[in-house]
Amino acid sequence: MAACMVMGVLQRKVTVLSLTFRRHKFKKKWATTLPKLPSSSLALQYFDINYSMQFGEQWPSIRISLLCEQKPDCFGLLEYYLMDASSLLPVLALDIQHGHSVLDLCAAPGGKTLALLQTNNCRFLTANDLSVSRCKRLQTVMRSYVPRDQRTDKNVQITTRDGRLWGDVENSTYDRVLVDVPCTTDRHSLLEEENNIFHRMRTKQRQMLPLLQTELLLAGILSTKPGGEVVYSTCTLSQLQNEYVVERAVELAASEHGVHVEPQDLSCFRKVFKDTFNFYQDCRVGELVLPHLTANFGPMFFCKLLRIR
Repeated sequence: MAACMVMGVLQRKVTVLSLTFRRHKFKKKWATTLPKLPSSSLALQYFDINYSMQFGEQWPSIRISLLCEQKPDCFGLLEYYLMDASSLLPVLALDIQHGHSVLDLCAAPGGKTLALLQTNNCRFLTANDLSVSRCKRLQTVMRSYVPRDQRTDKNVQITTRDGRLWGDVENSTYDRVLVDVPCTTDRHSLLEEENNIFHRMRTKQRQMLPLLQTELLLAGILSTKPGGEVVYSTCTLSQLQNEYVVERAVELAASEHGVHVEPQDLSCFRKVFKDTFNFYQDCRVGELVLPHLTANFGPMFFCKLLRIR
């Protein structure tokens, strides 16, 4: 009888051990079913799904160009600020005339801000960015590239405010406003892991980008004087962040604020720069530079709005 009881206890222990072993084995297997893809790979998957539908047979060429090296290193020479050549197009589209007051609403890291100053037409330039760390980088760029007499408080003001509230702070103030918004920065997202918007922890932030962009553009519109002009720009191919944002902001400006703006024809850029940039032919508003191996610039979307009243 005692022997039977001992055997029963041993069998139960073996069963428990067996179940415990299988349970832990199952958990270990479950924990490794989802591969940890780098953010750049997630970005490529996202672009393949969305941009292949948007651009059709053009997407394979655009895809290869985005993944290729674009430009050489600057070797640390402060005489040169290397940036995508297409980044100058929004500045040119802004058409700053002598004596204009200018707002760069999302200025950091500072490449377009430098280009704005190099027009030598800004009576006064406000360079704003919400991020304190990015503003410090902007200040460093200003000190490194702009002579002191050209960056006095009378000429240049660097601020750290929420750009979405700018229309309340300085309504109908500026002759020209550049709204170069945060976006998915397609080329960076494919080539760099640092600060990548496609990191799994930043999914919600990425999904909220069109709303943020619309709010920033609306603030830029409200900050512009009647008769003044706003240029909206991104470095993404996404229609959701480009044409749709412009159309929504124009609609909100009219319906909620009684401010009317009209998109301007920028087709002249396609003619002037036809041998330099590869332009997309089917934008509903604005212009879009497509990366191409023979002209590997962009992506860069830019749209100009004239405030009527």
